[in-house]
Amino acid sequence: MLEVIDLWVDVNGTQVLKGVDLNIPSGETHILFGKNGSGKSTLLMTIMGFRRYKVQQGRILFNGRDITEMPVNERAQMGIGLAFQRPPAIRGVKTRDIFNICNSDGVSCEMLAEKFDFSSLLERDLNVGFSGGEMKKSELLQLLLQEPALILLDEPESGVDLENLETLGKAINRLLQKHLWRTRAKSGLVISHVGFILNYIEADAGYVLMDGRIHCQGNPRELFKGIQRHGYRECIQCQR
Repeated sequence: MLEVIDLWVDVNGTQVLKGVDLNIPSGETHILFGKNGSGKSTLLMTIMGFRRYKVQQGRILFNGRDITEMPVNERAQMGIGLAFQRPPAIRGVKTRDIFNICNSDGVSCEMLAEKFDFSSLLERDLNVGFSGGEMKKSELLQLLLQEPALILLDEPESGVDLENLETLGKAINRLLQKHLWRTRAKSGLVISHVGFILNYIEADAGYVLMDGRIHCQGNPRELFKGIQRHGYRECIQCQR
């Protein structure tokens, strides 16, 4: 579903990504580990097509189509969805209205909000005064309503307490169709600094991004155990 080929990306005159390659087949969830500032969010924002992230070299393919130069709105319409690590607060825009705009299949926003303990926030301005967990929940519910084929999640566990993290895990599993096996069609790329999201979702493959390059890939739980024991620099020395 997603193929990133030799991707070099510049942000405000600084080379952030330096030859990134990855491939996510349809129905698979991959997780990207890395320290803060390693380029993880830059990769997601580039895949989504934000103008600030300038592709200097390389290509991004979505379902075999080159989207490297495509604007954000067209990528979203094609079926790419992003949950931000720190979504903006927007005064004067009700959360319910955003949910209705995102709703692609006529799903009941009220029922979905009730299922994930979000009903009390529907009439609030979007993300205004929301806790970290409430913001992340809002982002995931918007994606559930959009039904994208490729889901990009930017540190979904960041700033979330344990009680909300379990609820978020359920929402992510539903979003990624983890209840399905043979007919699962949605793919995901999840980025994480601490790796605790693995307690709530299963990933098929993992990568370690350091200094703008992927230095290691393999079983995500094994990678995370190695990071916990030896830190990220060991991945550069190991070069598995």
